[in-house]
Amino acid sequence: MCTGKCSRCIAVTLYPLALISIICNIVLFFPAGEVKYAKDGHITEEVKYMGGLVGGGLMVLLPALYIHLTGKNGCCGNRCGMFLSIAFAAVGVAGALYSFIVAVLGLQNGPLCKVLLIWTVPFKDSDPSYLSDKTWWGSCTEPKNIVEFNIGLFSTLLATSCLQLILCAVQMINGLFGCLCGTCADKGPL
Repeated sequence: MCTGKCSRCIAVTLYPLALISIICNIVLFFPAGEVKYAKDGHITEEVKYMGGLVGGGLMVLLPALYIHLTGKNGCCGNRCGMFLSIAFAAVGVAGALYSFIVAVLGLQNGPLCKVLLIWTVPFKDSDPSYLSDKTWWGSCTEPKNIVEFNIGLFSTLLATSCLQLILCAVQMINGLFGCLCGTCADKGPL
């Protein structure tokens, strides 16, 4: 496969992953589908870091747009364009890494929830982890099903950021080959 075609495939794969990251982060702001928790500031701290919106979203989407252009004939589909795609892919790696770290912290610390009458993060620094012991999940009385909500969305962000990280790293290698060898653009008849 030519480096230009590989760039297009990587970019087309990055688009839905960035969109999934953005959607997951936005949904995390509305536990139980209600706005009142966001208004009152009762949102898990890691959601406010916006790892999915900024890291896995914008910091991957912008490089994906440029990487897509390097796969086409024209101003970006040349050795210089492939060289620049290495830098853009590095930005994508940084964004995916940020999203990954925030998702890991979100899973490790657990959600902010109401336990009896107090808003707290009951699972932070717990031993054993709340992820392996479902009996602890019932201690969160509000928002309803917040533990499952956070685990599902932060796990999705974790998986998405891993894929983004791999794809952007592959593009860095692809960009290097494209810079050294060219993009295999069809030159037409001689």
